[in-house]
Amino acid sequence: METIAAIPKYNLTEEQEKKLILREYRSLLRSLKTKLKKGDKELVRQAFELAAEAHKTMRRKSGEPYILHPLAVAKICIEEIGLGVRSTICSLLHDTVEDTDVTLDEIEKEFGSEIARIVDGLTKISNVIDVNASMQAENFKKILLTLTDDPRVILIKLADRLHNMRTMESMKREKQLKISSETVYVYAPLAHRMGLYNIKTEMEDLAMKYMEQDTYKDIARKLADTKRERSRYINEFIRPVKEKLEKAELDFAIYGRPKSIHSIWNKMKKKGVAFEEVYDLFAIRVILDSPPEKEKEDCWKVYSMITDEYTPSPERLRDWLSNPKSNGYEALHTTVMGPQGKWVEVQIRTRRMNEIAEKGLAAHYKYKEGTGDESRFDKWFQQIREVLSTQETDGVDFLQDFKTSFLAEEIYVYTPKGDVKMLPIGSSALDFAFSIHSVIGTKCIGAKLNHKLVPISYKLRSGDQIEIITSNKQKPSEDWLNMVVTAKARNKIKDALKEERRKVAEEGKYILQRRLDNIGAAFSQFNIDELTAFYKLNSPLDLFYRIATKALDLSELKEFKLLGDKLEPPKPLKPAEIKQEGAGTMQPKKDAELIIFGESSDRIVYTLAKCCTPIPGDDVFGFVTTGEGLKIHRTSCPNAARLMANYGHRIVKTKWAKNKEISFLTGVKIVGLDDVGVINKITNLISGELRININALTVEAKDGLFEGNIKVYVHDKEELDELVARLRQLGGIHAVERYELDDV
Repeated sequence: METIAAIPKYNLTEEQEKKLILREYRSLLRSLKTKLKKGDKELVRQAFELAAEAHKTMRRKSGEPYILHPLAVAKICIEEIGLGVRSTICSLLHDTVEDTDVTLDEIEKEFGSEIARIVDGLTKISNVIDVNASMQAENFKKILLTLTDDPRVILIKLADRLHNMRTMESMKREKQLKISSETVYVYAPLAHRMGLYNIKTEMEDLAMKYMEQDTYKDIARKLADTKRERSRYINEFIRPVKEKLEKAELDFAIYGRPKSIHSIWNKMKKKGVAFEEVYDLFAIRVILDSPPEKEKEDCWKVYSMITDEYTPSPERLRDWLSNPKSNGYEALHTTVMGPQGKWVEVQIRTRRMNEIAEKGLAAHYKYKEGTGDESRFDKWFQQIREVLSTQETDGVDFLQDFKTSFLAEEIYVYTPKGDVKMLPIGSSALDFAFSIHSVIGTKCIGAKLNHKLVPISYKLRSGDQIEIITSNKQKPSEDWLNMVVTAKARNKIKDALKEERRKVAEEGKYILQRRLDNIGAAFSQFNIDELTAFYKLNSPLDLFYRIATKALDLSELKEFKLLGDKLEPPKPLKPAEIKQEGAGTMQPKKDAELIIFGESSDRIVYTLAKCCTPIPGDDVFGFVTTGEGLKIHRTSCPNAARLMANYGHRIVKTKWAKNKEISFLTGVKIVGLDDVGVINKITNLISGELRININALTVEAKDGLFEGNIKVYVHDKEELDELVARLRQLGGIHAVERYELDDV
């Protein structure tokens, strides 16, 4: 669902529009041809006519007729996710209940209860996510409840989101940022978890196109520039492998596939390298046509031929044939040393595995007959149901838990009896204990890993065999929450801590009652609330607990006045002058010039976020915090996606105004050869030629290389970009990049 505006940006007559809609509808039927059974075509037509009629007065932001959106979503469901007739009908109707006069009862009467249930699920999700941004995380559970009820709901929702991402040009910038953040934060990981790699990749790329425009364009341009030499290299790499495969009479396809812009950018950030140094800009893919009983054997045969030709990197072998991922992904990945000393990633899989990798869940169920494999998905759904039924935390916490528990890559560990347990990456021995049983978790004091003793915080790796050691004297403590990543463990620990806290708080309650009696005040709800507010605590339970643990000594009670038996708190002192946060990051103590778009055009007090230290010229947005006013973040800030996805309603559109009087502190990291006079060259360039003030300089030399961190005052991003470009041109400099100030 999206906001509708009747501002046509293209000029088609009514007649041309009708033809366009009909053309798209016929194209949809062609895609569906192989899946149509008797009577299906009539049902699809009925759904199309109902949707076209319901949406006939509505237009998308671009001005085109709204019905083109449900048609496009239905087409994505068929062609890119592999869904069938029922899902096509649901896709066509997915916005009708939400946006038009059509009711769920009408849909049920016309199309039956199964379709009505899915459309209902899609309507709930629309209400949750698209209409009210602030409630997104809070209601995320509803989506998952529907997902575990019928996975098609989430698959159609992913198609809906993908089409909205593909057609976002006409939207306002802040809407583009909000939708992109939400997509990268929730939908792309969800697509990945459903096994839809192509959709996940495209979503990440499209989100990056809006959130980090300059970097996206830069990498896209460089990919286009290097396309020809890449193709030449791929052909050179493939030639000898192809000959071997043909000789072995295997039925195969082999080709090179470029990596996504988003994954290349991630590599550049993770490894701290420039585009030119990212070696795996593409992957070679071998797709085999093998009968089910020979799939594994043939994949290993191909692996053997490739590694005969090129030397493999032993630690880069990934065997998902023996242990498929929980989203059904099966393949063999290896990285080999190709011609000209370049590392090349090779992915080997069969046609069936390839369809599962591209179509995910839908293909998985198509192939599941006669195998026990679908239980991996079912287990995953079961785990989600379990967490949903016991979950009490607020939505934002829940969303975070869900991401780490259910959307992360997984590892496989073994029980002492040899049973396999699947856990998210980053899980500890304590997570494993809770995954067996909550009682074992709460009593866990340590573990034996491959027969060696390890602490409960020990991070597990795939292939570990683990045995839990328990004691009846053990009780969970607050720091356990930092040791676990699974939602089940977190919930059980929180429950146990609450129970423990309640017991301790009883003692605090008794102490407070005595103290209030002594001064003649009543032990009433009014007085308890006054004290809770005075000490800035969240609840009376917190107050009692702190009194019991002596974190509060109640010495301020003597400053309270008594009105009858009611307490009146002392008047607060006048606050001393508060030093403005962020002032230290600027040279003159004067505000930066930012244009803040909002109801009021007055100057608004804001601070610069320390997590990403924005400077003029950076793409920025304002975020209204609770208690600290407006904070300015870069759109590429590590926290940006989380803030925009969870708290869309608190985002304020901002951009920089030109102001050359103010300098901002930022950092530059330089790596180069440790040569005589190199530091002199650097400081001469910065201070002498570019007249930029240096705030701090640290240099470490080791084994002939040096790494320098320089803090400089710049006026804006242009000045910083010029500095980085000029430093890169100096002899002996290997890499130059901006770093966040709290990184060092």
